[in-house]
Amino acid sequence: MPRPSRQQIDDEILETAASLFARHGFKQTSVQRIADAVGYSKTGLLHRYPSKEALQEAVIDRSVAELRAITAVVADLPPGPDRDRAALNGVAHLAVRRPGSVRLLLSGLLGEKDDDMGQTLKEVGAGVFEAFAVDPSSDPVRALRVIGALGALAIARIALLESEFEGETELVAIAFDALGHPTH
Repeated sequence: MPRPSRQQIDDEILETAASLFARHGFKQTSVQRIADAVGYSKTGLLHRYPSKEALQEAVIDRSVAELRAITAVVADLPPGPDRDRAALNGVAHLAVRRPGSVRLLLSGLLGEKDDDMGQTLKEVGAGVFEAFAVDPSSDPVRALRVIGALGALAIARIALLESEFEGETELVAIAFDALGHPTH
C-alpha cells in the first residue's frame, strides 16, 4: 500500500479537526484529541501545524475557500430553484468528500457561539446564506428552510459516513425537498 501524500495527510487532519471543532468547540478540542482521531502523535501533528490556532486557521481557511467556490458557481443565477439546486449540488459534493467541513458550515449557520471561533463561524454562515440568496433578517422563514435543507443533507450524509456512499443526487433531492421546491 503506497504511503499517503502530504496533501492526503493534511486533508485528513483538517477534515477531522473540522468535525471535532464543530462537534465539541474550539476550546474543548485539544490537539491530542485531534492527533488521536487521525492516528498521529501530538508531536507529529504539531510538526505540521505548530499550534491549535494554526490548525484552526487552516480549517477555517479551507472551509471559506470551499464555500466561496460554491458561491462563485451560483453568483450569476437569480434567486430561486435553479440557484438553490446549484448551491445544493456544491454542498452535496462537499458533503460526500468532506462531511466534517459541512458540519462546521452548519455550526456557523446555527449561530453556535463557541469561544474564539464564534465570530468566524458566523461569517461562514453568512457566506452560506449568500450562496442561497437569503437575508435571514428580512426572510427568517427562508433562512430556516436553508438551514433545514442543509441539515437534512448533512445528517443524511453523516448517517452514511461509514459506507462508500457516493449519492450526491439523493442528497440534493432530500435538501431540495426541504427547501419546499417541487421535485418533478
